[in-house]
Amino acid sequence: MFRTQTCGELRATHIGQKVTLAGWVKTIRKFGSITFVDLRDRYGITQLFFNEAQTTLLEASSIGREFVIQVEGTVIERSNKNANIPTGEIEIEIEKYTILNASLTPPFTIEDDTDGGDELRMKYRFLDLRRDAVKKNLELRYKVGRAARNFLDSQLFMEVETPMLIKSTPEGARDFVVPSRMHENQFYALPQSPQLFKQLLMVAGYDRYYQIVKCFRDEDLRADRQPEFTQIDCEMSFINQEDILNTFEAMTKHIFKDVKGIEFDYNFPRMTFDDAMKDYGNDKPDIRFDMKLKKLNEVVKGNGFPVFDEAELVIGIAATGCSEYTRKQTDELTEWVKRPQIGMKGLVFIKCNADGTFKSSVDKFYNEEQLKQIASVCDAQAGDLILIVAGEKNLTTKAISELRLEMGGRLGLRNNEVFKPLWVIDFPLFDYDAEEDRYIAMHHPFTSPKPEQIEWMNDKSKYGDIKANAYDLVLNGTEIGGGSIRIFNKNIQERMFDALGFTKEEAIEKFGFLLSAFEYGTPPHGGIALGFDRLCSLLGGQESIRDFIAFPKNNAGRDVMLDAPGPIDEKQRKELGL
Repeated sequence: MFRTQTCGELRATHIGQKVTLAGWVKTIRKFGSITFVDLRDRYGITQLFFNEAQTTLLEASSIGREFVIQVEGTVIERSNKNANIPTGEIEIEIEKYTILNASLTPPFTIEDDTDGGDELRMKYRFLDLRRDAVKKNLELRYKVGRAARNFLDSQLFMEVETPMLIKSTPEGARDFVVPSRMHENQFYALPQSPQLFKQLLMVAGYDRYYQIVKCFRDEDLRADRQPEFTQIDCEMSFINQEDILNTFEAMTKHIFKDVKGIEFDYNFPRMTFDDAMKDYGNDKPDIRFDMKLKKLNEVVKGNGFPVFDEAELVIGIAATGCSEYTRKQTDELTEWVKRPQIGMKGLVFIKCNADGTFKSSVDKFYNEEQLKQIASVCDAQAGDLILIVAGEKNLTTKAISELRLEMGGRLGLRNNEVFKPLWVIDFPLFDYDAEEDRYIAMHHPFTSPKPEQIEWMNDKSKYGDIKANAYDLVLNGTEIGGGSIRIFNKNIQERMFDALGFTKEEAIEKFGFLLSAFEYGTPPHGGIALGFDRLCSLLGGQESIRDFIAFPKNNAGRDVMLDAPGPIDEKQRKELGL
């Protein structure tokens, strides 16, 4: 074998033993006639000691960083011990070494604090993966997957693979499509999720299915989104919503305990969609801190301040302990909300001074007693700073939600080592699309309405009131999982397609196989899909999922290492009829 131990294995108990190691040269340090080399592999680092004779040979071979070498020698006690690494008490006194492969000088330093920018590191991702920080992320990813599989196996779930070349169906985002050589001008689609297949597995009687599966969506990218991503995809038969929530809350707790050593000794809170929107302005609330939104229309209108009087919504938050903010700081926040991605025209502030007085940017329109009333509605205390935005309802709600998160970050309330999960339930079944002047499915067309509201689907005027048997698992302001109880009755599924504007012909063309399956004894069923990459990044204390994926795409959706996507040659185009 090329090695008897790994570079992370040797300890003081091995002193005196003859060993053979193999790995990459991390650093070379010369001290007169002797040389020290740090040898690295996947498992750790071991210091090598080259005496005067071996140093002479080393210099002759011009060994450099990232060379792959094999060494033989004796484990000895290290004089300058390093408590920061597990092998820091020993080193290897080298008797023989062999260069297995040379290396060019790397384009960036392969250290945690590297000098390589994102694009450079992505171009040489095979080198970036050698960095300990990235390696730890991939190790965490492996542990999360292992923990999930172990839990699901213990609960009698069966892993079943589903196809990657499927039919394009309208599920929300754009499909990635693949032209067929054998069927000219026809295309496969890559699956956005295995949704229809897992429902068909329930029809087939596989009552507990799971799959850690690749999914594909052609959509604009951001820190927590890639064109190809991974889900922990699960489905169960003969269950209700409570069964799903209990099962996957238990799985989440198992993952946290197994991977992070964190135990949740309480049931995850549950919050309705309506309460989430009212108190936090979004359906994935970060509950690591309070700072709830407060609607102020009733207490601020009618005082001659046009910004408030003409607004559809006036809403505020109380930032704890910020009454000492300077003019420069409040001006900075004003510019922050005026950025195009937030879209507000300005920001009103009220300082709740420690002595019980108030100072605001609207003193001209509101007296002390009126400011006190606003503070009361906002649950503001002495020392707090009230921040208020006003305008069109949807835009203003989004703005105050983002401002709340921004203030939480500035105040150190969004600690990545604190984890606050919750369930958001009772989502609307439909969402109204003003551009198309029609209702669309808030989740997907296979989500069941609440049983007591099924008949409301016959009355279009009630569409906006129907609640879905749907639920999201949220962690620290990020949705890490979502699912629903599914429609399992053909007639109700046809009514859903009709409500979404499908003609009977379109429904049969797109989903005829599912409607047919529903005629052969379909059990009640439901499931959930957890965003595997997002869960890993949150457990790793980071916002971006990229460094938890071995070979990710950049923000433009390109693989700069492979230089993909790219053109195909004329022969391929002709074969595909393009």
